[in-house]
Amino acid sequence: MTSVGACGLDDPVRDAFAPDGVLSRAAEQFRPRSAQTEMALAVARTIRCGGALVVEAGTGVGKTFSYLVPALLSGERVLLSTATKTLQDQLFGRDLPRLVAALGLPVRTALLKGRASYLCLHRMESARQDATLPDRASVRALAKIEEWALVTRTGDLAELPGLDERSALIPLVTSTRENCLGGQCPKFRSCHVNLARREALAADVVVINHHLFFADLAVRESGMAELLPTVRVTIFDEAHQLNETGVQFLGSNLTTGQLLDFGRDMLAAGLQLARGLVDWQQVVSAVERAARDLRLVVGRKVPGARLRWVDEAPDQLDPDEWCRGLEQVRDACSQAVAALATVSEIAPDFIRLNERAEELVARAQRFGAACAPGAVRWVDVGTQLRLVESPLDIARAIQDKLLRVGEEEASTRAWIFTSATLGDDARLTWFTEPCGLAQAEVLRVGSPFDYASQAAVHVPRELVRPNDPAHSDQVAALAGEAARRLGGRTMVLTTTLRALRTIGEALQRRFEVAGEVEVLVQGQWPKRRLIERFREGNSQGRPGCVLVASASFWEGVDVPGAALQLVIIDKLPFPPPGDPLVEARAQRLEAQGRSAFNDYFVPEAAVALKQGAGRLIRRESDQGVLVVCDTRLATMGYGRRLLAALPPMRKLVSKAEFEETLERLAGATRPSTTDPAPT
Repeated sequence: MTSVGACGLDDPVRDAFAPDGVLSRAAEQFRPRSAQTEMALAVARTIRCGGALVVEAGTGVGKTFSYLVPALLSGERVLLSTATKTLQDQLFGRDLPRLVAALGLPVRTALLKGRASYLCLHRMESARQDATLPDRASVRALAKIEEWALVTRTGDLAELPGLDERSALIPLVTSTRENCLGGQCPKFRSCHVNLARREALAADVVVINHHLFFADLAVRESGMAELLPTVRVTIFDEAHQLNETGVQFLGSNLTTGQLLDFGRDMLAAGLQLARGLVDWQQVVSAVERAARDLRLVVGRKVPGARLRWVDEAPDQLDPDEWCRGLEQVRDACSQAVAALATVSEIAPDFIRLNERAEELVARAQRFGAACAPGAVRWVDVGTQLRLVESPLDIARAIQDKLLRVGEEEASTRAWIFTSATLGDDARLTWFTEPCGLAQAEVLRVGSPFDYASQAAVHVPRELVRPNDPAHSDQVAALAGEAARRLGGRTMVLTTTLRALRTIGEALQRRFEVAGEVEVLVQGQWPKRRLIERFREGNSQGRPGCVLVASASFWEGVDVPGAALQLVIIDKLPFPPPGDPLVEARAQRLEAQGRSAFNDYFVPEAAVALKQGAGRLIRRESDQGVLVVCDTRLATMGYGRRLLAALPPMRKLVSKAEFEETLERLAGATRPSTTDPAPT
């Protein structure tokens, strides 16, 4: 089969999704789904005519093939952006090759990730000469990386088995936009990042992620060369993360970690390349002291706290001390600029370090001035401090930099945005408003799953209210009893890290002696390893699992089959009202005469609840129960709206009904290998 061009897409797309079409050969046990074909035809129409299309495709529709088939058949150059590296790898390593082969198309594909995913050969050599490696484990890990560096073609660290993504060594052997030497690097010709970019520029289909897309947008705005190829068709999968990812790149930040990293790199380069020409220890000590002193101004605030920053200084901080701290940062970095200027001709390392120092001076000055209009400013508190100034959303950036860039050219470009969860109303305003897509075509296609027979939802009325101190203990007791009955097969999703710790520790105490269920808690292992163990369940004579997790585990976790039959959500996932970004968005709505609660807090909770509930049913033969341990879902008026946002599961009103359903699940083993896998 050859590409048909954008003008005649509809018929070939229909043929591909027919019972005897090419997809029946590309996907095992392919089954035609009307929703999948409907979405594919809408994508084809957008590619043909241009414009923006927003598609919410329920779990099981097979949205990946719905956008890949028309994109490949169109013959256009295509950019595919996802939210996670996991889906990137799946698209590039599994779905695209399978489809390209089935369609018989001469298509070149490329995978492009951010710099932090690739080994930097120059920094790897520098790390070997660095006497301050964090620990012996890092020394051993570096030796393993050096051995792998001799054989890898891509330099993608995801290919290195056994490397913990949390390793303190990774920042030492990867580059950032700030510390990359560019064309002046002695390893430039063999640089893995540049090799990946060259492949991307020559490819027909390039798979990237949202972080890289917005990083490229920021680079283009600064007048530097583009990282990504210019294409007519761009598709965003997992688009529900687009706004929150975008605001990270469209604002500004200054962290004490940036200062310490800069100091470490300057000291290493100075002692290696220009020892004796500058008192490097003194210059670096000034930068490090300024970073530490700024952190000390904040004191022992709760780790993870966000401090509002409306006036001269963040809330709860002394304005004079804060301003002196920022001035100290600016002065120390200015001294570094002066020192580096004296040695800039010796090596390209010093030229790049000088640019980094100047940028740090500029950021310190920016945060010493008033916040930009229409933005919000705050400080993230942790081991490091992170000063942030952010737009409230990406609407203006999408409108000005994508949809209206070169009006005539922009009108022919096709932008497709899709996810399983994009809102709880017909226009999907939760997504379209902050993304500047109010005028986009909107399509919602429902899941093919029979939720009424496959799944049930239960709200335990006997639990205390979520703000009661005993709530997490009661959730742990419920989860422990249910997991005992099921032999594991349980995922507990929490809305806070405090609840994560309380519930996780309570379950570990319950099962540590009997060992009938293995308790997995987020943070004890890398995420990938936790999910792999959870999927194994009680196979190979091992006990079943209960997984307690928060944050990123609410989405993108796919556990089909018998390993997961119960999802417990501790409370309704409303945004934290004290968060500065949440507060600023709510205030903007109130200023417009709208209800912040109805137009922001409830839709946010609805989308998050749908994401969490989406972990339960992943295949057409799956069976399970969703338990929401928040009585407000059953007693408050907005509870009906939140329930309506969930898949149409049958309701278990009483505790007896819930227990009977658990008994049925415990006595049945659902198959996990006979379903058609929607793609």
